[in-house]
Amino acid sequence: MLQNVLIEIFERDLAKLKTEVEMYSNEGDLWRVEGAIANSAGNLCLHLAGNLRHFFGTVLGGTDYVRDRDAEFASKFVPRATLLAEVDAAAADVKAVLEMITDEDLQKNYPIEVFGHPMTTEFFLVHLATHLNYHLGQINYHRRMLG
Repeated sequence: MLQNVLIEIFERDLAKLKTEVEMYSNEGDLWRVEGAIANSAGNLCLHLAGNLRHFFGTVLGGTDYVRDRDAEFASKFVPRATLLAEVDAAAADVKAVLEMITDEDLQKNYPIEVFGHPMTTEFFLVHLATHLNYHLGQINYHRRMLG
């Protein structure tokens, strides 16, 4: 079942996101940008948590989370503990939804048109996994570049 594969992937990658955030020896470096790098690791972390809490939690799970995408990129110097708590909340939303979703649900169209056209829930959830991994790689590179 795809749901079990996705649970494993999201748990793995969200745990890695937390590890990356924790590995910044200087908490202020989470917010550093230089040259052509426009997004800090802190902002990418907020973006990933907000993205998952919205698309899994709110849209599929019916939570009361309200996303503020602009704040994901505009906020600065959010404490590391808050970032980690947001990742934990996102992981909980992802797992709760994936544990309840059925194979039939995966074949239905995702409830909202994210990219201006319909797509199956299955397709969009796989997209969300790749989106997480893409930004996780950016955070890893950012941390190593500053270290």
